[in-house]
Amino acid sequence: MLSFRPLARVGASLDAEGVTQTTGLPTPPESPSARSAPAAGPGRRRPRLHRAWSVAAVTFVTIIGAAGFASLPGLLIEPLHGEFGWSRGTIGFAASVNLALYGLTAPFAAALMDRFGIRKVVACALTVIAAGAGLTVFMTTAWQLVLCWGVLVGLGSGSMALAFAATVTNRWFTARRGLVTGILTAAGASGQLVFLPLLSWIVEHHDWRPAAVTVSVAALVVVPFVWLLLRDHPADVGLAPYGSDAPVPKPVPAPGAARRAVRALLGAARTGPFWLLAGTFAICGASTNGLVKTHFVPAAHDHGMPVTAAAGLLAVIGVFDVVGTIASGWFTDRFEARRLLAVYYGLRGVSLMFLPMLLAPSVHPPMIFFIVFYGLDWVATVPPTIALCREHYGEDSAIVFGWVLASHQVGAAVVAFLGGVARDAFGSYDVVWYASGALCAVAALMALVIRRRPRADGRLAAEPA
Repeated sequence: MLSFRPLARVGASLDAEGVTQTTGLPTPPESPSARSAPAAGPGRRRPRLHRAWSVAAVTFVTIIGAAGFASLPGLLIEPLHGEFGWSRGTIGFAASVNLALYGLTAPFAAALMDRFGIRKVVACALTVIAAGAGLTVFMTTAWQLVLCWGVLVGLGSGSMALAFAATVTNRWFTARRGLVTGILTAAGASGQLVFLPLLSWIVEHHDWRPAAVTVSVAALVVVPFVWLLLRDHPADVGLAPYGSDAPVPKPVPAPGAARRAVRALLGAARTGPFWLLAGTFAICGASTNGLVKTHFVPAAHDHGMPVTAAAGLLAVIGVFDVVGTIASGWFTDRFEARRLLAVYYGLRGVSLMFLPMLLAPSVHPPMIFFIVFYGLDWVATVPPTIALCREHYGEDSAIVFGWVLASHQVGAAVVAFLGGVARDAFGSYDVVWYASGALCAVAALMALVIRRRPRADGRLAAEPA
């Protein structure tokens, strides 16, 4: 169960080092942050929830608000093909640019958050997403689709990537990190649940342009919410991270965010776990964002299923994704992360092998079983992957995870493009489903090869309790 502890108690005594025994916060002479926090008078009650949980809630809602851009590309393939005559490969290329930039921007965004603060980076990212989505309504040629949806939305979404969730978790929590990571990762699926049915209905009844405007407005609405309520670090409000009795000073902003991101990559690239994590996560991206999120709706439509029904199935994947990802975070706090990854990738590969046999004009029980099964596994890989990055790379783990996420998006970009090319060449997506299932089996084996990090005393790091 979650442990919601008071921030402080009235009349807390001081230990020999001048730290309150109940909160772990330093006394005013040692901490300017503590001096700036409001003092508790005798008749004043302290809030019962640690501030970290409200920051996590703001992050959750922010990711939901930004999730609309990720829900739209799969719905645009048929309308853009019909209106402009662009091939599915061309449209898939724009989606692949979006996915690649989403990943390649993430490690630099994590470093920028350390340099300028989470609030500024996220607010700017949401504004860029809104601009890119809004400008698509004026496009007339394919290069404009690549510029607006590929470049602008890709850059903005990369700064809103999972590295955002990893940074918030690393700064604000020392306990329950796996659970919090699962919850924040599930926010993207929750946004998919909110936006997919709405956007598919708009596309079918009012064309694709109002849907693009809806995404733009949703991103803009979240900006003041982020600016007013999000905080960069526990020291900003005079607190220790949740689960810690020792305060953590706010790090001094380090110049050279790009240099730090590259330095973290070069350091991680000398280790085997980085390449194994990057490889498994590239296959994760190929089998989720690149394949199912981009091509499931047109593939189902090829078999006679209405677009709204196919989009509804993707939304149901989002429902079970929330459950699966939060459960995965809970498991990550208790079981060895690499074994969890092997199980997740193996099960995903099996499900994808069966999908070509399940596509039909209408929704039937075996398809529903696939949707539930696949949804539970959709991004369950994220909490154990972040945990392994944290185990092996310490303070640079959020940036290193950003680079691992870049491989995820490169894998997604390749399959988003090749999936469209395969559909144009073979008339169906079957070969892509089978190939992705086989790749998931390879990812399961790669996860088992990742070695556990030795501790300073030479023993292996302990498994989660």
